[in-house]
Amino acid sequence: MKRHHLLAAALACTALAACAQTPPEPESARLARELRTLIGPAACSSDAQCRTVAVGAKACGGPAGYWAWSTQGTDADAVAALARRQADAHKREVEASGMRSNCAMVSDPGAACVAARCQLQTPASAR
Repeated sequence: MKRHHLLAAALACTALAACAQTPPEPESARLARELRTLIGPAACSSDAQCRTVAVGAKACGGPAGYWAWSTQGTDADAVAALARRQADAHKREVEASGMRSNCAMVSDPGAACVAARCQLQTPASAR
């Protein structure tokens, strides 16, 4: 009888451990993290070094947003390629989940060098 209790307890622990595992990270989140790492601190000395890149995907189409990055020490082709992969992965995830969107178009805000870092412009800082 004791043996059955031990076996049941072991199976219950195994089942609980399997349920407690975190689900795998979505591909788009992993690629977004890689893109953030590639962009790094987005250091700059002038507005001319600052760019934006579209990221993510909305259910109705278009990007979910934009990130600022700097041409100073960052490969533009690598940023564009990784951002494209991330957006494609996000689009696949959105389509597979049936997620909806507000369908509002997200405009590129542009980027500027502020305190030696490229940052997205806000309406107040737009030039």
